[in-house]
Amino acid sequence: MRIKGVIFDFNGTLFFDTHLHNKAWDIFLEKHSFKLTDEEKNQKIHGKNNAEILSNLFNKALSSADIEALAREKEDIYQSLCLQEKMELAPGALGFLDFLDKNNIPFTIATASDLYNLEFYFEHLGLQKYFDLNQIVYSNGKIKSKPHPEIFLKAMDILKIDPSEALIFEDSISGIMAAENSGAKKIIIVDSDNNDYSKWNYDIIQNFGEIDLTIF
Repeated sequence: MRIKGVIFDFNGTLFFDTHLHNKAWDIFLEKHSFKLTDEEKNQKIHGKNNAEILSNLFNKALSSADIEALAREKEDIYQSLCLQEKMELAPGALGFLDFLDKNNIPFTIATASDLYNLEFYFEHLGLQKYFDLNQIVYSNGKIKSKPHPEIFLKAMDILKIDPSEALIFEDSISGIMAAENSGAKKIIIVDSDNNDYSKWNYDIIQNFGEIDLTIF
Protein backbone atom coordinates (compact mmCIF):
# COMPACT_ATOMS: atom_id res chain seq x y z
CA MET A 1 0.00 0.00 0.00
CA ARG A 2 1.36 3.40 -0.99
CA ILE A 3 1.68 6.38 1.31
CA LYS A 4 -1.55 8.40 1.38
CA GLY A 5 -0.71 11.07 3.95
CA VAL A 6 2.33 12.77 5.48
CA ILE A 7 2.92 13.99 9.03
CA PHE A 8 5.82 16.28 9.89
CA ASP A 9 7.32 16.86 13.26
CA PHE A 10 8.45 20.47 13.15
CA ASN A 11 11.42 21.44 15.30
CA GLY A 12 14.60 19.84 14.05
CA THR A 13 12.64 18.28 11.19
CA LEU A 14 10.83 20.80 9.02
CA PHE A 15 12.70 23.67 10.67
CA PHE A 16 16.38 23.11 11.52
CA ASP A 17 16.44 24.86 14.87
CA THR A 18 17.87 22.31 17.31
CA HIS A 19 20.95 24.46 17.91
CA LEU A 20 18.73 27.41 18.79
CA HIS A 21 16.63 25.38 21.22
CA ASN A 22 19.81 24.03 22.82
CA LYS A 23 21.20 27.54 23.22
CA ALA A 24 17.90 28.84 24.60
CA TRP A 25 17.71 25.99 27.08
CA ASP A 26 21.31 26.65 28.16
CA ILE A 27 20.46 30.30 28.91
CA PHE A 28 17.24 29.32 30.69
CA LEU A 29 18.86 26.48 32.67
CA GLU A 30 21.78 28.60 33.80
CA LYS A 31 19.38 31.22 35.11
CA HIS A 32 17.65 28.52 37.16
CA SER A 33 20.89 26.83 38.29
CA PHE A 34 20.64 23.75 36.06
CA LYS A 35 22.98 22.36 33.43
CA LEU A 36 22.44 19.68 30.78
CA THR A 37 24.72 18.42 28.03
CA ASP A 38 23.36 18.34 24.45
CA GLU A 39 23.07 14.55 24.78
CA GLU A 40 21.03 14.98 27.96
CA LYS A 41 18.82 17.46 26.11
CA ASN A 42 18.26 14.82 23.40
CA GLN A 43 17.14 12.38 26.08
CA LYS A 44 15.17 14.67 28.39
CA ILE A 45 13.95 17.61 26.31
CA HIS A 46 13.71 17.29 22.53
CA GLY A 47 10.36 16.02 21.30
CA LYS A 48 8.66 16.45 24.69
CA ASN A 49 6.22 19.16 25.68
CA ASN A 50 7.14 21.94 28.09
CA ALA A 51 4.88 20.70 30.89
CA GLU A 52 6.73 17.38 31.08
CA ILE A 53 10.15 18.94 30.55
CA LEU A 54 9.73 21.56 33.26
CA SER A 55 8.14 19.22 35.80
CA ASN A 56 11.04 16.80 35.35
CA LEU A 57 13.66 19.54 35.52
CA PHE A 58 12.31 21.05 38.72
CA ASN A 59 11.52 17.56 40.04
CA LYS A 60 8.12 18.53 41.34
CA ALA A 61 4.56 19.06 40.20
CA LEU A 62 4.17 22.56 38.86
CA SER A 63 0.94 24.52 38.62
CA SER A 64 -0.36 25.34 35.17
CA ALA A 65 0.45 29.00 35.87
CA ASP A 66 4.05 28.11 36.80
CA ILE A 67 4.46 26.00 33.66
CA GLU A 68 3.03 28.74 31.45
CA ALA A 69 5.32 31.40 32.94
CA LEU A 70 8.46 29.25 32.74
CA ALA A 71 7.64 28.04 29.23
CA ARG A 72 7.04 31.59 28.04
CA GLU A 73 10.36 32.65 29.57
CA LYS A 74 12.24 29.94 27.68
CA GLU A 75 10.37 30.45 24.39
CA ASP A 76 10.98 34.21 24.47
CA ILE A 77 14.70 33.46 24.66
CA TYR A 78 14.36 30.97 21.80
CA GLN A 79 12.36 33.32 19.58
CA SER A 80 14.86 36.13 20.07
CA LEU A 81 17.63 33.75 18.94
CA CYS A 82 15.59 32.71 15.89
CA LEU A 83 15.21 36.33 14.82
CA GLN A 84 18.98 36.79 14.89
CA GLU A 85 19.29 34.24 12.06
CA LYS A 86 17.70 33.87 8.64
CA MET A 87 14.55 31.84 9.28
CA GLU A 88 13.71 29.33 6.55
CA LEU A 89 12.33 25.83 6.27
CA ALA A 90 14.62 22.81 5.99
CA PRO A 91 16.57 22.20 2.76
CA GLY A 92 14.29 20.83 0.05
CA ALA A 93 11.16 21.29 2.18
CA LEU A 94 9.42 23.80 -0.08
CA GLY A 95 9.86 21.60 -3.15
CA PHE A 96 8.53 18.57 -1.28
CA LEU A 97 5.53 20.49 0.04
CA ASP A 98 4.79 21.66 -3.50
CA PHE A 99 4.95 18.03 -4.68
CA LEU A 100 2.49 16.91 -2.00
CA ASP A 101 0.16 19.82 -2.76
CA LYS A 102 0.17 19.27 -6.52
CA ASN A 103 -0.46 15.54 -6.10
CA ASN A 104 -3.31 16.03 -3.59
CA ILE A 105 -1.48 14.12 -0.87
CA PRO A 106 -2.71 15.44 2.49
CA PHE A 107 -0.15 16.54 5.06
CA THR A 108 0.04 18.27 8.41
CA ILE A 109 2.29 18.98 11.37
CA ALA A 110 2.31 17.19 14.73
CA THR A 111 4.58 19.05 17.10
CA ALA A 112 5.45 19.35 20.78
CA SER A 113 5.56 23.12 20.24
CA ASP A 114 2.78 25.18 21.77
CA LEU A 115 0.51 27.72 20.11
CA TYR A 116 2.78 30.59 21.14
CA ASN A 117 5.61 29.22 19.01
CA LEU A 118 3.33 28.03 16.21
CA GLU A 119 1.96 31.53 15.72
CA PHE A 120 5.56 32.78 15.66
CA TYR A 121 6.41 30.26 12.91
CA PHE A 122 3.37 31.22 10.86
CA GLU A 123 4.43 34.87 11.07
CA HIS A 124 8.09 34.39 10.19
CA LEU A 125 8.15 31.25 8.01
CA GLY A 126 5.04 31.81 5.90
CA LEU A 127 3.51 28.48 6.88
CA GLN A 128 0.03 29.67 5.92
CA LYS A 129 0.89 28.98 2.27
CA TYR A 130 0.91 25.26 2.99
CA PHE A 131 -0.71 24.67 6.38
CA ASP A 132 -3.97 25.47 8.12
CA LEU A 133 -3.22 26.31 11.76
CA ASN A 134 -6.52 24.70 12.75
CA GLN A 135 -5.39 21.39 11.23
CA ILE A 136 -2.07 21.22 13.08
CA VAL A 137 -1.70 19.05 16.18
CA TYR A 138 0.35 20.82 18.84
CA SER A 139 0.95 20.81 22.57
CA ASN A 140 -2.26 22.23 24.01
CA GLY A 141 -1.88 20.93 27.56
CA LYS A 142 -4.12 17.95 26.87
CA ILE A 143 -2.17 15.78 24.43
CA LYS A 144 0.17 13.22 25.93
CA SER A 145 3.85 13.92 25.36
CA LYS A 146 5.94 11.82 22.98
CA PRO A 147 6.86 8.91 23.00
CA HIS A 148 3.12 8.37 23.49
CA PRO A 149 1.65 8.13 19.96
CA GLU A 150 -1.45 10.24 20.63
CA ILE A 151 -0.16 13.30 18.75
CA PHE A 152 0.44 11.27 15.58
CA LEU A 153 -2.82 9.35 15.85
CA LYS A 154 -4.70 12.65 16.08
CA ALA A 155 -2.86 13.90 13.00
CA MET A 156 -3.86 10.72 11.13
CA ASP A 157 -7.48 11.35 12.08
CA ILE A 158 -7.22 14.89 10.69
CA LEU A 159 -5.77 13.55 7.43
CA LYS A 160 -8.38 10.77 7.37
CA ILE A 161 -5.77 8.05 6.91
CA ASP A 162 -4.90 4.83 8.71
CA PRO A 163 -1.46 4.22 10.25
CA SER A 164 -0.79 1.76 7.41
CA GLU A 165 -1.02 4.71 4.98
CA ALA A 166 1.06 7.24 6.93
CA LEU A 167 4.58 8.59 6.53
CA ILE A 168 6.06 10.39 9.55
CA PHE A 169 9.16 12.59 9.53
CA GLU A 170 10.94 12.86 12.88
CA ASP A 171 14.30 13.73 14.38
CA SER A 172 14.11 13.30 18.17
CA ILE A 173 14.45 10.07 20.14
CA SER A 174 11.05 10.46 21.79
CA GLY A 175 9.50 11.46 18.46
CA ILE A 176 10.83 8.43 16.61
CA MET A 177 9.53 6.20 19.40
CA ALA A 178 6.13 7.91 19.20
CA ALA A 179 6.06 7.35 15.44
CA GLU A 180 6.85 3.68 15.99
CA ASN A 181 4.16 3.43 18.65
CA SER A 182 1.63 4.92 16.24
CA GLY A 183 2.08 2.02 13.83
CA ALA A 184 2.94 4.32 10.92
CA LYS A 185 3.73 2.53 7.67
CA LYS A 186 6.94 4.48 7.09
CA ILE A 187 9.22 6.63 9.25
CA ILE A 188 11.94 8.83 7.82
CA ILE A 189 14.51 10.36 10.16
CA VAL A 190 15.63 13.91 9.43
CA ASP A 191 19.18 14.38 10.67
CA SER A 192 19.42 18.12 11.15
CA ASP A 193 22.01 18.07 13.94
CA ASN A 194 24.41 15.22 13.04
CA ASN A 195 22.97 12.86 15.64
CA ASP A 196 23.63 9.14 16.04
CA TYR A 197 20.65 7.18 14.71
CA SER A 198 22.48 3.86 14.35
CA LYS A 199 20.01 2.05 16.64
CA TRP A 200 17.25 2.52 14.04
CA ASN A 201 16.98 1.00 10.59
CA TYR A 202 15.08 3.83 8.88
CA ASP A 203 15.87 6.04 5.93
CA ILE A 204 17.85 9.09 7.08
CA ILE A 205 17.83 12.35 5.15
CA GLN A 206 19.31 15.82 5.57
CA ASN A 207 17.44 17.33 2.63
CA PHE A 208 13.81 16.70 1.63
CA GLY A 209 15.01 16.49 -1.96
CA GLU A 210 16.48 13.08 -1.06
CA ILE A 211 13.06 11.44 -0.66
CA ASP A 212 12.15 8.58 -3.01
CA LEU A 213 8.87 9.88 -4.43
CA THR A 214 7.88 6.45 -5.79
CA ILE A 215 6.51 5.59 -2.33
CA PHE A 216 3.47 7.76 -3.10
